[in-house]
Amino acid sequence: QVQLVDSGGGLVQPGGSLRLSCVASGFTFDHYTIAWFRQAPGKEREGVSCASASSSDSDTSYADSVKGRFTISRDNAKNTVYLQMNNLKPEDTAVYYCARSTYFCYYADYDPREYDYWGQGTQVTVSS
Repeated sequence: QVQLVDSGGGLVQPGGSLRLSCVASGFTFDHYTIAWFRQAPGKEREGVSCASASSSDSDTSYADSVKGRFTISRDNAKNTVYLQMNNLKPEDTAVYYCARSTYFCYYADYDPREYDYWGQGTQVTVSS
């Protein structure tokens, strides 16, 4: 069955770094777009970054709030997408989820309705 397992969250001080991982199974990984979303308490889920199925630098996207600090990458041999998060800020605190879409990033955008499977979430807390 289709499964996405996200991990790598934790507690980090402002300015620190974390790397999240999303390991996929049960489907042909390199045929699907994978995106990262996050949801902070009392806020709506928001898209963070996206990597299209045949991902090159031009097939990735970032929310304005994380541009220049976060980097998404995918290792199709390991069925894994990574989100490298640098210079973390307290406002990055949230539960982070990876999700799968059959559409390229430019079409799926960050509309949750275009993503059919989700990871269970990993907590990221940025605090001194």
